[in-house]
Amino acid sequence: MQISARTEAIEPFYVMEILARARELERAGKTIIHMEIGEPDFETPEPIVAAGVAALQSGRHHYTPALGLPELRQAIAEHYQHHYRTPLSADRVAVTPGSSGALQLLIALLVNPGDEVLMADPGYPCNRHFARLFEGEVVAIPVGPQNHFQLTTALVQQHWSERSRVVMISSPSNPSGTMIAKAELEGIAQFVAAEGGALIVDEIYHGLTYGGEEHTALDLPGEPFVVNSFSKYYGMTGWRLGWLVAPEAAMDGLDRLAQNLFLAPPTPSQYAALEALSVETAVILRQRRDEFMRRRDFLYQRLVALGFVLEERPEGAFYLYADCSHLSEDSSQFAMDLLEQAGVAITPGKDFSLSHPERWVRFAYTTSMEQLRVGVTRIAEFLGKGGRQ
Repeated sequence: MQISARTEAIEPFYVMEILARARELERAGKTIIHMEIGEPDFETPEPIVAAGVAALQSGRHHYTPALGLPELRQAIAEHYQHHYRTPLSADRVAVTPGSSGALQLLIALLVNPGDEVLMADPGYPCNRHFARLFEGEVVAIPVGPQNHFQLTTALVQQHWSERSRVVMISSPSNPSGTMIAKAELEGIAQFVAAEGGALIVDEIYHGLTYGGEEHTALDLPGEPFVVNSFSKYYGMTGWRLGWLVAPEAAMDGLDRLAQNLFLAPPTPSQYAALEALSVETAVILRQRRDEFMRRRDFLYQRLVALGFVLEERPEGAFYLYADCSHLSEDSSQFAMDLLEQAGVAITPGKDFSLSHPERWVRFAYTTSMEQLRVGVTRIAEFLGKGGRQ
């Protein structure tokens, strides 16, 4: 069978190798502390589950319009008004099969073959692959602690060319958990708008931020595209539901793309998501956010004490992206040794970065405090025994 070049160019998630080996070890009777997968350990809140079950039992499982249930689009628009004090028409909202569906729609809408898509390195690997899927060219711009693992206006200006079309920002970001400063994002938005480009801002970890006020990119100049999800903050990973907000002029094209690529988002998930935006569920979600912050503070302090280099605590998401170069010359081997010898699963930097990935590992604090304490103790013992010093 001949496989397309675009498929051959798309790399697998390397963390899946770690996860597969972790499952093998568990089947053999070994206990594993999982800090590799970016999925909240909390169950979907009960009010959301009940709403989804009710939708199924009452026969609300047929196709919806391609851009989603009108009442859910309206509820999302009202969320921006209530949470950010940003007025928004429901006509600018599209509900999608996860934020991945939203990003596919946007890259398909905006990118022609050979167009450049600028993004930070390290970053979520699927973003590179979405661009490749539609024959775009990725410009991966190295960032690090010196610029808070985020693009700056100066970096975007430096790497912009006549073929540049899109800039992608994630705030809070995966894998670093850092947020871009509002003033910096405004500068990028102004520059991209002046160049006739498009700005996509991934806000899927909004809600999971710790200190300070959240600002949506919808307030920026140049009509940016904003992506969000019910997966992370709302705890609905397997329900596969996200959304995007776009300029009115883009909605017809997005509708036609959605009709052909997806037909519609999953219907029971949409009815469940209406409850996700309710006042009752908000109380549960705020409690969970506070627990994530407690985990972040604990793990950050312990990892620094063990010799991992983290410049500062991240402001959001549920990740710590640590420099392990003082402990190992190869983060991939370090991660595998840590799994085999200590039973702790983490993600190596090569999943996220094209620039010096061997220096970095990501810890996801998506497991209980009890498990985190066990994991930290095992890491300390592993390093004390020599590990890969």
